[in-house]
Amino acid sequence: MDTADIIAKGRRCIDIEAEALRKTSEHLDSIFASVASTLIETLNEGNKLILSGIGKSAHIAHKLVGTFNSIGAPSTFLDPVNALHGDMGLCREGDALLAFSNSGETEELLRLVPLISRFNLRTIAVTSKSDSSLAKLCNEALVYCAEQEACPLDLAPTASSTACMAIGDALAMVLLEWRAFSHEDFARFHPGGSIGKTLAANVNDIMRPLGQFALISDDASCRDCLAQMTNPNSGCIALTDSAGKLSGIFTDGDIRRLVLEDADFLGKPVSNYMTRSPVVIESDTLAVEALRIFETRKIDDLIVVDAESKPIGVIDGQDLTKVRMV
Repeated sequence: MDTADIIAKGRRCIDIEAEALRKTSEHLDSIFASVASTLIETLNEGNKLILSGIGKSAHIAHKLVGTFNSIGAPSTFLDPVNALHGDMGLCREGDALLAFSNSGETEELLRLVPLISRFNLRTIAVTSKSDSSLAKLCNEALVYCAEQEACPLDLAPTASSTACMAIGDALAMVLLEWRAFSHEDFARFHPGGSIGKTLAANVNDIMRPLGQFALISDDASCRDCLAQMTNPNSGCIALTDSAGKLSGIFTDGDIRRLVLEDADFLGKPVSNYMTRSPVVIESDTLAVEALRIFETRKIDDLIVVDAESKPIGVIDGQDLTKVRMV
C-alpha cells in the first residue's frame, strides 16, 4: 500500500464520518428540542441524568457523563448488567435515563428499560434506528444518522459512534446555554489541569504590578510621560488625578498620531490628549474576563484598578498568552 493509497483511505474514513454528522445535523427536529426540554425539566426539579450503554456505546456514555457534569448537569453512568444486580439503587423518581444503542436492539438495555421504568424515570433512547425495540420501549427516541460505517467491512462502529457522540454533545451545549453557564462556573468545576489553571487564574496573577508599568500624574507633560513609558518598556501610561485615582490613559498609539498631527505636543500637558475614563478591570476578577474585554473592545492595554479606582496594575496585550486556552 503506497502513501497516496493510505491517504485516500484515511480521507474516505473522515468523509464518511463527516457525512454522518451532516445528515444528523440536517435531521435534528422537534424531537431533539423535546428531549432537550425533558433534560432541562429533569435538572430543574433537582434530579440527575443517568446514561447507560454496552460496548462502544458505554464509552460514549462515559464521555458524555463527564461533559454533562462539567457544565453543572449532575450525571452518572449505569452499567446495564450491574443494574440488574443492585445498581438500580442509584435511580430516583424524576431522574432521566439516556440509553445508548446504535442498533436499538441491545439485549441488556431492552431488559433494563422496563425494570427502570418502575422507578418513574423519564426514558430516552439514543439510537440510529427510529423503529428499533429500544426506541419503542422508551418515552422518547433521539435518532442520529449513520447509514454507512467508515469500516470497509461496515462493521466497526465509526460513523455511528461519531454521530452518537455529536448528538450527545449537542444536547450538552443546549443545556450549557440554558443554564447561562459562565467562565466563572466552568472554573469552579475545573480546578485542576491546564483548563483549571487557565480559567481560575486571577487578574492579579497576570498583571504587571506597581513598579513594572508606567504611572504619572495627569498634570505631567507628554515628554515626561514618554520618558516614564520608555523605562518600563510599556505601551501605555496610567494617569492619575490629585487623589491618586485613575483619570486617563496615554498610549504609544496616541504618541504616533500626535507626531503627525502636533509637532509641539511633547511640551504640553498630557491631559490635553489622554483618553479619559478608559476601560478598566478590577484586580479580583478572573483573568478570562480580561481576555474577553481585549477581544470585544479591541484594545492593546488594560488598566487594573482597586476598589478606590486607583491603578495597581496593567495587562498588556502580550500578557494574554498566559490566559489563552491551550
